[in-house]
Amino acid sequence: MRLRKRLASIGLNVLAWLLSLVVLIPFVVIVLNSFKSDAEAKVLKLTLPEKFIFENYKIVYEQGHLGGSFFNSLLHSGASSLLLVFVVAFSAFTLSRNHSKLSKFLYFFLILGITLPLNYIPLMEVMKSMGMINSHVGMILLYTAMGIPISLFITYAFVSNIPKELDEAAIMDGCNGIKLFLRIIVPLLTSVLVTVFVLNFLSVWNEFTAPLYMLNTVEMWPMTLAVYNFFGQFSAQWNLVSADIVLTSLPVLIVFLIGQKYIVGGLTSGAVKG
Repeated sequence: MRLRKRLASIGLNVLAWLLSLVVLIPFVVIVLNSFKSDAEAKVLKLTLPEKFIFENYKIVYEQGHLGGSFFNSLLHSGASSLLLVFVVAFSAFTLSRNHSKLSKFLYFFLILGITLPLNYIPLMEVMKSMGMINSHVGMILLYTAMGIPISLFITYAFVSNIPKELDEAAIMDGCNGIKLFLRIIVPLLTSVLVTVFVLNFLSVWNEFTAPLYMLNTVEMWPMTLAVYNFFGQFSAQWNLVSADIVLTSLPVLIVFLIGQKYIVGGLTSGAVKG
């Protein structure tokens, strides 16, 4: 039995390493290509550059207007994630504590968005009619709406498992609805709200399709679209494209590493309570 368990453990570790390599090797290729010359990078091989060209990153920053793109991505990701946390926290608390048929209908209607595909053509017409095409406000509201279904689904489960006796005790101590929510419920939801923030931040930062449809000026482009600055009509500067991808990935990687313990803690807590 011990030998079987040992072999099974070794086999699982080998499988985990193989799966990790599938994910890591393309990223390593991108990082190495970001330091190569244009001719070397076109081959896209997993080899060290003949000479490390750090100048690529300076060129990408200056010619790709990454300062403005970084601000746009940070504004869209940060503002929409904060707004989403606020909206979802209030919605989950209200819907979970109200057992009417209307509340149940609204909850299931909202989370139905998890399964429905997003059609950008009619969405563009709606955004255009509201004057929100090519605007920061429009993108923030759009990203917030896109994140509501899955975020509400996660938060609702946590709120539902908070004992209602806490609500009753707080009301008896003189708390109104707002104080009850802010002083009792929100502190208990810290882990899941951080989870929602981080997951939405990662999703918005990596979003490519929505800004491609909704933003029509280079000055409004986020980091994910700035890579287009290094594509010509018949060719691409793959060393600069790779450097752009690396710079785009770094902020979201930092946010993920900072919020990882909250994500794991929040999801584990929700699974145990559920």
